[in-house]
Amino acid sequence: MNISINEALFSVNEQLKIGLIHYSKIIVEESPQMIKGRTQLYQENLYLELQETPVTERPGIKEWRQLWKAFGGDPNRYRHSAESLMRRIAKQQYLAPFHSAVDLNNFFSLQYEIPVGIYDAESIDGNVEINVGNASTGYEGINGRFNSLDNIIHTKDAIGPFGSPFVDSKRTAVTEATTNALQIFYLRPSLSGKEAAELLGSAGNMFTQISGGEYEVHILSKENPKVHI
Repeated sequence: MNISINEALFSVNEQLKIGLIHYSKIIVEESPQMIKGRTQLYQENLYLELQETPVTERPGIKEWRQLWKAFGGDPNRYRHSAESLMRRIAKQQYLAPFHSAVDLNNFFSLQYEIPVGIYDAESIDGNVEINVGNASTGYEGINGRFNSLDNIIHTKDAIGPFGSPFVDSKRTAVTEATTNALQIFYLRPSLSGKEAAELLGSAGNMFTQISGGEYEVHILSKENPKVHI
């Protein structure tokens, strides 16, 4: 599978970086109690912090709102997934455990204040491109409705769009039958290459400690717009 980023996106922000982690031989199941407890405690502490600092002033959230707007999207109408999760926490609407892959994905999104998506690699058909959508771009999301991706960054394969920093598609959702997965980190452009690599390495290590298997890390950037996994 080749994964590439449309180079026109760098004309909007030349520091744009997309992190990729490819997992193989993983086991997706109910999260262990340690992860459930750690995630709950993290959310409770985050709730207290958000009483002092508004969601939109969190550095990662703020940076991605600015990037969203730069691509032509309305960050107030279509909030990126990290902001949506954090707004729930600010209302004490804590995230309920789902399964290990989704629970860790949400934890990473909250911890790093960026949108993160995880997809069943076996459900992805052919090569993947990251681009910006138009009025006709969209899919049925895991939220149970059709989601427009007009002026929103998204991933697409031979079948069509399947993921974005807004909401992920039902077609490529990770289940407890998933053994190979692709995780996409919509990194903060301000991160250096070294910081991005360290973030992805830390996330991949934690994920495989819980789910087993192996992982490999890649970063798409202006200097490296295409990778093969």
